[in-house]
Amino acid sequence: MEFFETYMPFWQLILALVLGILLGLERTFAGKVAGARTFGLVSMGACLLIISSVLVNQNYIGITNFDPMRLAAGIITGIGFIGAGLIILKENKLEGLTTAAGLWVACGIGIAVGFQLFGLAIFASFLALLTFTVIWFAEEKFRKTLRRPDAKSDEQAVADLKL
Repeated sequence: MEFFETYMPFWQLILALVLGILLGLERTFAGKVAGARTFGLVSMGACLLIISSVLVNQNYIGITNFDPMRLAAGIITGIGFIGAGLIILKENKLEGLTTAAGLWVACGIGIAVGFQLFGLAIFASFLALLTFTVIWFAEEKFRKTLRRPDAKSDEQAVADLKL
């Protein structure tokens, strides 16, 4: 059992990396800038910081007052800045919002793995992949079904607003 406990942080990092890469692969297939490497590194980095904070807390219990959740909050704030950089307003069209949200979820998955909440992290990965793929197809079908034949395109609507 000691062997398992000794190497648990390494397995946690691997799991966080793999789950992040899975999310990022979908973004790569969708042709987005932030892909498998970005998502994998964000998830693994969040996991690494949480593991470090938990280990520091365990090793210095009673010596210092340290709350690992403060670090988790800081990680989420930092990812917010990265996500903001992914969101672009291009030709009056907002792009990168789903990728930024996905990166935020990848960070949360890394945090969950770091706290050894493996089932939660795997289930969240499944839900994120479901959202990226199945929900996207449903959304596209819904848009096509609801669009009236006489409705203006997005570009036409934006051009009318500029007048």
